[in-house]
Amino acid sequence: MKEIVDTVNDFEGVLVVIPGEGSDSPELAWGDAFFYYAPDGVMPERTQPYGTIVTKNYPGDEESRLDEPGRFRVNIHVGRDRAPQIVDRDATPADADVFVSHPLYGAAGWVSVVNPAASTSEQVISLLHDAHEAARARASRRSGSA
Repeated sequence: MKEIVDTVNDFEGVLVVIPGEGSDSPELAWGDAFFYYAPDGVMPERTQPYGTIVTKNYPGDEESRLDEPGRFRVNIHVGRDRAPQIVDRDATPADADVFVSHPLYGAAGWVSVVNPAASTSEQVISLLHDAHEAARARASRRSGSA
C-alpha cells in the first residue's frame, strides 16, 4: 500500500488524503487513501476521488474480506467502456492480485484489486495514472481552460 501511495504522490497535481484521528473524516475512513486531482492542494468539494485504497470492510461491502489481516483493496475509476476489458470475469471480489469489477461501483466504471502483486501491480500504477489524467482533463473542462 505504501509503495502505491508513494508512487501516486509523484503525479503532478495530485492530492492524497489519508484520514486519521482528529480529521474531519469518519473513523471508518481512517487509514484509507483517497486520490484526487487537486493542484491547489485543497480537497475538491464536489468531486469524487479517482482512486482509493481501503483497508477494511465498509457497510454493505464485505465481499473482498478486507477485515482479514494484511488485506487491502485498490479501487480505480477507469470508465464504463474500459472496465470490462480489464476485469477477470471468473474472479471473485475476494481473490487477490486480480482485477474485478468493484463490488459496489462496478457499473459506474470502477475496478478493484485486492493485494496487488506480480500480476497486477504495474497495471495498477498505470491505471491510476490514466485515472489521474482523466481527472485532470475533467477539471480543465470545468474551469474552462481546456
